[in-house]
This record gives sequence, structure tokens and C-alpha cells, in this order.
Amino acid sequence: MSKKAEALTAENEQLRARLSALEYQIQEKEQEIHHFKNKIKISNIVDDRPVNSEDSAEMSDLINNYIQEIDHLITYLSE
Repeated sequence: MSKKAEALTAENEQLRARLSALEYQIQEKEQEIHHFKNKIKISNIVDDRPVNSEDSAEMSDLINNYIQEIDHLITYLSE
């Protein structure tokens, strides 16, 4: 194999590795976006629910705790 072909083969392998890494990063970012969309939906549900202020604050705290726990689990699982 000529030097030019060897160089092109090496470059091709590097580009494939880079593409794979970028595809993985895109997949991670898409998961983060999906997670944040769900957070927004949950927040909107809490904000739109007609309840007295005491119940609303309690529910909001409960949901925020759930969201924090989910965030911790996602972080743990992504390591």
C-alpha cells in the first residue's frame, strides 16, 4: 500500500472515531433536552393546577424533590 493510501486510511479511521464521539455527544444532548422538556411540563402542570396556596407549595416542593432525585439518578447512571 502506498504512503498516500496509508495516510488516507489513517485519516479515515480518525474521522470515523470523531464521528462516533460526536454522535454520542448529540445523543446525550438530546436526552438532556428531553429531560428539561419534561421538567417544564411538570412545572406547568403544577402552576396550572387550581389548589389553595398551602397545598400548591407542598405539591411544588414534592415535585421539586422528585425532580432533584431524578437528576441525581440520571447523573449517576451517565457516569
